[in-house]
Amino acid sequence: MEKKIRKSASDAAQKIIEWGEAEGLQTCFDRAQKLKPCPIGETGACCKNCHMGPCRLVGADAEEKARGICGATLPTVAARNMVRMIAAGTSAHSDHARDMAFTLLAVAEGEAKDFQIKDVRKLYKVAGILGIEFGNGRPVNDVARDVAKMLLDDFGRQKGFINYLNRAPGKTQERWKKWGIIPRSIDREVVETLHRTNVGVDHDPDHLLLGGLRCALADGWAGSMISTDITDILFGTPKPVKSEASLGIFKEDEVNLVVHGHEPTLAETIVDVVGEPEMIAYAKSKGAKGINLGGMCCTANEVLMRHGIPTAGGFTNQELGIMTGLVDAISVDVQCIMPAIAEMASKFHTKVITTSPKAMMKGAVHIEYDEHKSKEIARKIVKLAIDNYPNRKAKGSHITDKFPVIAGFSDEYIQYMQGGRWRGSYRPLNDAIMAGRVRGVVGLAGCDNPRVPSTGLHRYLAMELIRNDVLIVSTGCGSAACGTAGYLTPEMALENAGPGLREVCEAIGIPPILHLGACVDNSRILTIASAMAAEGGLSDEIGGMPAVGIAPEWMSEKAIAIGCYFAASGVPVIFGGESPVGASKEVTKIMTEVWFERFKGSLHFEPDPEKILALALQYIDSARGALKLRKYEPGRFGTERVLMDMAARREIERAGGKPHIGI
Repeated sequence: MEKKIRKSASDAAQKIIEWGEAEGLQTCFDRAQKLKPCPIGETGACCKNCHMGPCRLVGADAEEKARGICGATLPTVAARNMVRMIAAGTSAHSDHARDMAFTLLAVAEGEAKDFQIKDVRKLYKVAGILGIEFGNGRPVNDVARDVAKMLLDDFGRQKGFINYLNRAPGKTQERWKKWGIIPRSIDREVVETLHRTNVGVDHDPDHLLLGGLRCALADGWAGSMISTDITDILFGTPKPVKSEASLGIFKEDEVNLVVHGHEPTLAETIVDVVGEPEMIAYAKSKGAKGINLGGMCCTANEVLMRHGIPTAGGFTNQELGIMTGLVDAISVDVQCIMPAIAEMASKFHTKVITTSPKAMMKGAVHIEYDEHKSKEIARKIVKLAIDNYPNRKAKGSHITDKFPVIAGFSDEYIQYMQGGRWRGSYRPLNDAIMAGRVRGVVGLAGCDNPRVPSTGLHRYLAMELIRNDVLIVSTGCGSAACGTAGYLTPEMALENAGPGLREVCEAIGIPPILHLGACVDNSRILTIASAMAAEGGLSDEIGGMPAVGIAPEWMSEKAIAIGCYFAASGVPVIFGGESPVGASKEVTKIMTEVWFERFKGSLHFEPDPEKILALALQYIDSARGALKLRKYEPGRFGTERVLMDMAARREIERAGGKPHIGI
């Protein structure tokens, strides 16, 4: 008998999926089962970069003998496909950052009157990094204007290097210089990367991939980092806040409005508007008790970590949120927005509102956002949601369960927690790693994917890593996966973390999984790693630290760009699923062995979660050995914990123990 596989590891999500199946509703989970990946394109063996093709380079000896019509080899084709993904991912994050920089400039020049500088301390920190004068009575908006203009230079500069280059450790920079991958500017690197992949240009796989790494670094150390810093300046640097996570956040007697996407400026304004007395009174005039704002995907992370707005989850939950029947309107901007939500909304009463001039979809209402009229537009969106409340039908799968969440850990706050306002430090964490109380650090990030039991790989890895005394920093939909599982609370350390990690978490007062924000906020991990290197006692560069990045359910080109900028910065990275360059042994070797030799970082693809876990721990322990740190001994600081494989965990479930994670 074929074993039934859950489509989501979340009980709430699974309940809605099953209800939808009974109602004949199709979701991304159904489409993922029906639409199988092309086996040739999935492994990078198809080239469609010109109209002589597409050329499919297949066969037992394809690596050595297969050629496209132009003569391109399989390694060349696979490398081209990879770096095109890097360029697209870099474009997505960095175009977001450009909008943030223009918003900061508009605020500084008094043109965007609905916003102001909320974190002057962060503004001055960035100004100091950029060498811009601040303090001594200089007006804050003058400093902000100079910061915005200098950061905008990082998009179109033709010569020189990105402004944030000096934030990386010196030895990391030396590796970049040696291999010629220091980014000049974002737009130039994206354009050159795409040019190299055009027909008849760059044919050397290693050279192509080096160009891709330079483009990826422009994302990590410019685009994403710029976006994170400006968002902090405008809306406040996050500090821990308590909230809730689940598809059960929606309320039956209130107007439910969801903000979904990635750009935080409109969402921040909506947070303000839903609390206006006039809006609340208007909602009550329509029969609602109030207005309930919730988030989805990375916009959820933005408003969660600054305001405690509850999150309904990540990428694969967007259709399911509508299927509760309780969402009156969902406002979307860019990135990770499924066009399927408009069709799903048509089966309920939900209004889908597109807001970006870059992104529209059939079946949605378009209310275009302009930062110069932010509150006016926000009020229009909130009013539309209120007006739609009386149209709500009984149809839907109503969920009530919710999990508490502690989110909002920035680099600045983590330093503060360890050393106070004036003596912020990473010394306690470094000491804990050196002593072996904390085995290492893992960045658990990336999307959630309907081709696996969604969020299940995140949950499995999160639990097993903390059991093995590994501290986790999470971002994006990885954070949402942990939040909707109930994993983002300090109690998790007491109940599930290894004894060494538990001791550290209790001493500092933190959860074993630190929610750092949205997907652009992976840049926070870069600044944290740089600060740990500067603190001393571990590696004097990012490379060589007992740290690994994992994106177990990735699906977006943004994830590829992120993985590559971490690899180039010196972090071994493991992605779940089949490799998009798996057809080429040469390209695979470059991205694993060659990159590790040059940068101390690498990029692996591994579909088996147990092997992901084993490889991550192997990298961490090898780094500890190379740094001559105390050998990690399981249970040294308490009762030894045994690492259980999937079979053992399923056996416990069958015997009536704790439920498995849905894989």
